[in-house]
Amino acid sequence: MASNKVYIFDTTLRDGEQVPGCKLNTTEKIELALALEELGVDIIEAGFPISSPGDFESVSQIARVIKNATVCGLSRAVEKDIVTAAQALKHAVKPRIHTGIGTSDHHIKTKFNSTREEILQRAIQCVKWARKFTDNVEFYAEDAGRTDNDYLATVIEAVINAGASTVNIPDTTGYCLPYQYGEKIAWLVNHVPNIDKAVISCHCHNDLGLATANSISGVISGARQIECTINGLGERAGNTSLEEVVMILRQHHDLGYHTDIKPQKLNPISKLVSDTMRMPVQPNKAIVGSNAFAHSSGIHQDGFLKNAINYEIINPQEVGADGSKIVLTARSGRSALAYRFLKLGYNYNRNDIDVLYNEFLKVADGKKEVEDGDLHELAEKYSVEVV
Repeated sequence: MASNKVYIFDTTLRDGEQVPGCKLNTTEKIELALALEELGVDIIEAGFPISSPGDFESVSQIARVIKNATVCGLSRAVEKDIVTAAQALKHAVKPRIHTGIGTSDHHIKTKFNSTREEILQRAIQCVKWARKFTDNVEFYAEDAGRTDNDYLATVIEAVINAGASTVNIPDTTGYCLPYQYGEKIAWLVNHVPNIDKAVISCHCHNDLGLATANSISGVISGARQIECTINGLGERAGNTSLEEVVMILRQHHDLGYHTDIKPQKLNPISKLVSDTMRMPVQPNKAIVGSNAFAHSSGIHQDGFLKNAINYEIINPQEVGADGSKIVLTARSGRSALAYRFLKLGYNYNRNDIDVLYNEFLKVADGKKEVEDGDLHELAEKYSVEVV
């Protein structure tokens, strides 16, 4: 596809929910689905309908309330799965069936006890079954990251001929390096004759911490859909983080790609997902972590206070964060101390700060972080000397 829009396929409600302890009920899923639609997500993978009656009901209810985004249901390459997904999606304005099968020799031999030819036929058949219900069919080649490129190209060409409009190339185990994943996407672009009839999708896992890098590499090589989750939730070490890929494409506008995501809603939906799924966000998480815009080193603080661009490439308000934070520790310098005192209403000159700084360090050496209350105490204790 020639378009420079990158479609955002969110699987927080499906792959993200597979995190132990993150099970959602139908009401919670509907709330998050509506928030995802408001965020600007193009496709919402609402669940795996055949997996349980509860998941079927959740997909069905989400299909009823979502009006702008595509609602997607997952299935295996099994006719009953696909029929059940179609039933769950029957009220969707824009339904999509996501079906597929493992294509790596690992999966073919040890998971399916099958052959490449048999898997190829099953791949074609599952797409044909899905096309009976919708013309919006996505095929996933599970473990594509470890699949031989020639065989993968054969499968992808065949499923597009069978009617798949999106082809998902998952790095299911998070094995690929970014250049390897990018080369795999480029191989498909250059060796699948009908690839222009489908959107190539990246679905990367974070087992080696490379999900975001792999997804961006895939887009640069020709993919135009990224499958991701809020806060990077997902099986094992997680999935590609939605907020990371969106802001990478936004910051690196020279690449020429864009999404329809409203970035100012990223931090609010991160908190909503974290609270609803009972899964805290690590403080140093890019974009949405509590420390994403916090500065505690004296050198960094001084540079930041002179000009924020020195140490922040994103304005916190752009992604819906509360703002930058100057955190006072024993590593902080005089400029940061003066700044925090000024925020509390104390307008000290340089000599005043010199006096206070030595006392501040004594407090800081005994605490992880110096709070406002500590600063008020210092101001009161040394007010005679510094006035």
